[in-house]
Amino acid sequence: MERQKEWPALAAAGVTVVLWASAFVSIRSAGESYSPGALALGRLLAGALVLGAICLIRREGWPPRAAWPGIACSGVLWFGLYMVALNWGEREVDAGTAAMVVNIGPILVALLSARLLGEGLPRPLLVGIAVSFAGAVVVGLSMSTDGSGSGSSDASLLGVLLCLLAAVTYAIGVVSQKPALRHSGPLQVTFYGCLIGAVACLPFSGVLLSEVADAPASATLNMIYLGVFPTALAFTTWAFALSRMTAGRMGSTTYVVPALVVLMSWLLLDEVPGALTLAGGALCLCGVAVSRRRPRTGTGTGTGASRVVMARRTAAAAPWSRRPRGR
Repeated sequence: MERQKEWPALAAAGVTVVLWASAFVSIRSAGESYSPGALALGRLLAGALVLGAICLIRREGWPPRAAWPGIACSGVLWFGLYMVALNWGEREVDAGTAAMVVNIGPILVALLSARLLGEGLPRPLLVGIAVSFAGAVVVGLSMSTDGSGSGSSDASLLGVLLCLLAAVTYAIGVVSQKPALRHSGPLQVTFYGCLIGAVACLPFSGVLLSEVADAPASATLNMIYLGVFPTALAFTTWAFALSRMTAGRMGSTTYVVPALVVLMSWLLLDEVPGALTLAGGALCLCGVAVSRRRPRTGTGTGTGASRVVMARRTAAAAPWSRRPRGR
């Protein structure tokens, strides 16, 4: 029965990872004409416009007060700072190094969600993340060397730090978004998060206006595509799935993205992947499959689900235990 309930969330997560993978191709094209901040602002404005129109049509109300801390945090860090840092970081380092550093994000999501949300760290999740991260490293190494064995010579300390910043802000954004989804719907959380991210990027508005005038139509269309599909649609399907899964398991699904990027680059850009790249992509997929497995019940290891139940029981009992004894 639980498996059947998960299928809508899994389908939504599938839409998200496919669209996020396609974003790498569009960012590569739009990034030739738009600077990192301007590209992030244009993408967020396009996404907020689409999401705002949908909210008006659906007559979505104002999010409850309890949802705003998570919405604001994810909006500033994930929608705003993350996109600028990632766009900038990918200019400073090669694609392989960026992929390896940014893929620390799901590991941080699992650790933070276990510490702050009480989700626990089931063994299949830990093993799956380890296997997937190994696959991401293999893909990154193969992309860095370009088959020549030259290594990631284009990497810079600034670029690595920016990609690390992107990974950290992504992880904090996901973990802060999870509690907001307990009080508000996925569409509301995504729209207001996107809007807050756009406001945070308004200092780049002057640069965006100047670059729009000189950019080719293809680059501008790619920026709009990034806003409508990998942002408006993909972040909404992500929020829908996150409201029905643990943050740790959702974070692990993003390891499908490197494998999809390899496939899309092969089909759309005629970039034939080498054997090492294909092996890394296969490892990513295997790791995600392992992380989806449910831990065995009845063991002494303590699953994430059991820890959540125990945490809820403890939280429910705590106020009563703190009451002064009867007169």
